[in-house]
Amino acid sequence: MPIDKKVRKILIFSTAYYPFVGGAEVAIKEITDRIGEDFSVQGEPVTLWEFDLVTAKLDKKLSNFEKIGRVNVYRIGTGNKTLDKILLPIRGFLLAKKLNKIQNYYCMWGMMVTFGSGAGYILNLYRKITLQKRIPMVLTLQEGDSEEHLKFKWGGLIALSWRLALMSTDKLTAISNFLLNRASRNGYKGESYLVPNGVDVDIFGKQIIDEYRSEMKLMLGKKDGEVFLVTTGRLTHKNATDDIISALPKLTSNISLVVIGKGDEGSKLQKQAEDLGVGDRVKFLGFIPYSEIPKYFSACDIFIRPSRSEGFGNSFIEAMAFGLPVVATPVGGIVDFLSDKETGVFCSPDNHQSIVKAVSLILSDRTLKEKIITNARNMVTLKYDWNHITKKMESVFDRLDIND
Repeated sequence: MPIDKKVRKILIFSTAYYPFVGGAEVAIKEITDRIGEDFSVQGEPVTLWEFDLVTAKLDKKLSNFEKIGRVNVYRIGTGNKTLDKILLPIRGFLLAKKLNKIQNYYCMWGMMVTFGSGAGYILNLYRKITLQKRIPMVLTLQEGDSEEHLKFKWGGLIALSWRLALMSTDKLTAISNFLLNRASRNGYKGESYLVPNGVDVDIFGKQIIDEYRSEMKLMLGKKDGEVFLVTTGRLTHKNATDDIISALPKLTSNISLVVIGKGDEGSKLQKQAEDLGVGDRVKFLGFIPYSEIPKYFSACDIFIRPSRSEGFGNSFIEAMAFGLPVVATPVGGIVDFLSDKETGVFCSPDNHQSIVKAVSLILSDRTLKEKIITNARNMVTLKYDWNHITKKMESVFDRLDIND
């Protein structure tokens, strides 16, 4: 007797997707890669998951359609970054309407309150006007922007878009308690779930063999007795790489900074380092593939990102999984996983003198450093492995069935 197969087709909306990679894009790929076939006892249904994703093209060189992992990626636009984003809500709605006639989606999944997820909300508005059944909408909050950005950017339009989106969301997930609280303050009253971002423990938890470590030290020009701080992420005001550079002249001359990532502030940061006389102590490496970052971590001693705002921060738990002590600020979602002198060391936002103090503490107290590394690594393995996170997200999708 053939097994009854239950197919769940999910339409995902994300303003950007691979090869443009941030925490949100990593979350989509890691979760969709891991949600598999759910076989229960004989006679019970089998659940098959299928994923389509609508995103802006953003680059003329990219194809309009591509399969990445288990996701069918539909890129819309001409490759003009600004226009592709602005027009994504309407273009995405038109494509989603067409795709849904073929796929009959189980639900839609919007990644953040952005141009991308706007297409899903417009589709449900259209279906309401045309007296069709709405498609359940799951919204995931990953935003790391400040409260001021939310309230005042674009004359308050971002704050308005949040309220409108939350009003039309069936299930809400957020990567931190900070974002769950923000949603509540902006009027969300439905079911919400904490589903943090995770880390690929298989990549970041593996021990780097000495050969790789020696190669990386040689490549980065690290000499005996030198200490390398490392930061990863987009080079933006939010991530406060400028504060680390400002702290360098007050740290001993054997301490340097490795910067992994690209962004609008790259040239400004390089000039800052030169102006402060520490240009030779800051190594800007640009974009490094996700799977290669552990090799660079192997040559480094402390991870630091003194964020001015943060929704969660994948980079922190990646460093923890690898075994680097972490210096961070107590802002946004960071407080969910970093406890001062237990799983990391806090410094103050916009205070490079506190960075000096935090780095000096880790370097001078070996017992504290080892305690932090052990506690943080154990916590990440237990709570933030992508396999655990995927089960949390799958249970949210399951609840759509329960409520039906």
